[in-house]
Amino acid sequence: MDALKQGADALFILLGGIMVLAMHAGFAFLELGTVRKKNQVNALVKILVDFSVSTIAYFVVGYGVAYGTHFFIGADQLALHNGYELVKFFFLLTFAAAIPAIISGGIAERAKFWPQLIATAVIVGFVYPFFEGIAWNGHFGVQDWIRTATGEAFHDFAGSVVVHAVGGWIALPAVLLLGARQPLPQGWRHVGPPAVEHSFPRTGRMDSLCGLVRLQCDERTTPGEHLGPGGRELADGHGGRHPGRLIGRQERPRLCAQRPTRWPGGGLRRLRRDAPAGRVAVGAVAGGLFVWMFTLTQNRWKIDDVLGVWPLHGLCGTWGGIAAGIFGQHAFGGLGGVSFMAQFLGTAMGVAWAALGGLVVYGALKATTGIRLTQEEEYEGADLTAHRISATPDREVSW
Repeated sequence: MDALKQGADALFILLGGIMVLAMHAGFAFLELGTVRKKNQVNALVKILVDFSVSTIAYFVVGYGVAYGTHFFIGADQLALHNGYELVKFFFLLTFAAAIPAIISGGIAERAKFWPQLIATAVIVGFVYPFFEGIAWNGHFGVQDWIRTATGEAFHDFAGSVVVHAVGGWIALPAVLLLGARQPLPQGWRHVGPPAVEHSFPRTGRMDSLCGLVRLQCDERTTPGEHLGPGGRELADGHGGRHPGRLIGRQERPRLCAQRPTRWPGGGLRRLRRDAPAGRVAVGAVAGGLFVWMFTLTQNRWKIDDVLGVWPLHGLCGTWGGIAAGIFGQHAFGGLGGVSFMAQFLGTAMGVAWAALGGLVVYGALKATTGIRLTQEEEYEGADLTAHRISATPDREVSW
């Protein structure tokens, strides 16, 4: 029975890793469909190479920073328990590699290629796993301190703060340091749909799986199937043909008609301690928050966050971490074992660390190698200037 359970655990987490890995194809095609065609090759290559760099950085450095272990041992030891530890590494790698994929959507069309790869190596090798180790492995006694101060530890079941908020808040300094594209695409007021993120349960073991997780944690399906995206959908107002939705129908009519596939952060807050009814409320707030802040970011503050990664991942991920401390309480039908102050403190630490890390990494690169294409290179497009190839065979009139 032990051998059967070990094999089942390895298969379970392997399937989770495959699901999250497939999400990176979605990142690539999403960015590809959002940028102009003179930057489409660059969008695809960035995602592919970022994942490759992330793999090496996380294997050599990042996984050790987060979990205090490494894989520079004999194959006989790695094969123990059906190779579960290696499969777990693969699963967690797909989370880590989501960070540069998130950032990529915000800095599209004007960032230099090689400096971004350097940033990816530093972020996945140290910045991300440093906080990952605090949240998911209890490093430096931070969780013990939070538990002592509030009565409960900080919980982040599947990366609302650790992955999404951290990725979004790292991206914000990068976007600000880069500045807006020059010139912006004609008629560009709102931009394409932000990336749908993974929410595969971080149980890691078959005996930890429960139906409550399944109901709450997979926003890649239609909004009618799960409750948080349903609540988010009502608040978001996207689709263009649903006048009953609550927020955004007057703010973004042109965007709604053109972008029916938008999936803001209904599921970017995820912890299996909240009840299904609470998930509806959390999703509704996340949808409204995204629409409101995305509009302010693009139109009033003139921050050229191409895929809206800061309002989506950064803000909705932050809300998810805090919301777990509200709707996970017994009073709201949750499982308990959570504290609002614990969630607030842990989330604030993640946000502060990510913003500081993004500022230091991209600020240092800007001061040394530079992080932005020249005006001429930007006009030509990153495809030709960085990769010497275009996505289309000829330059068309609408180039």
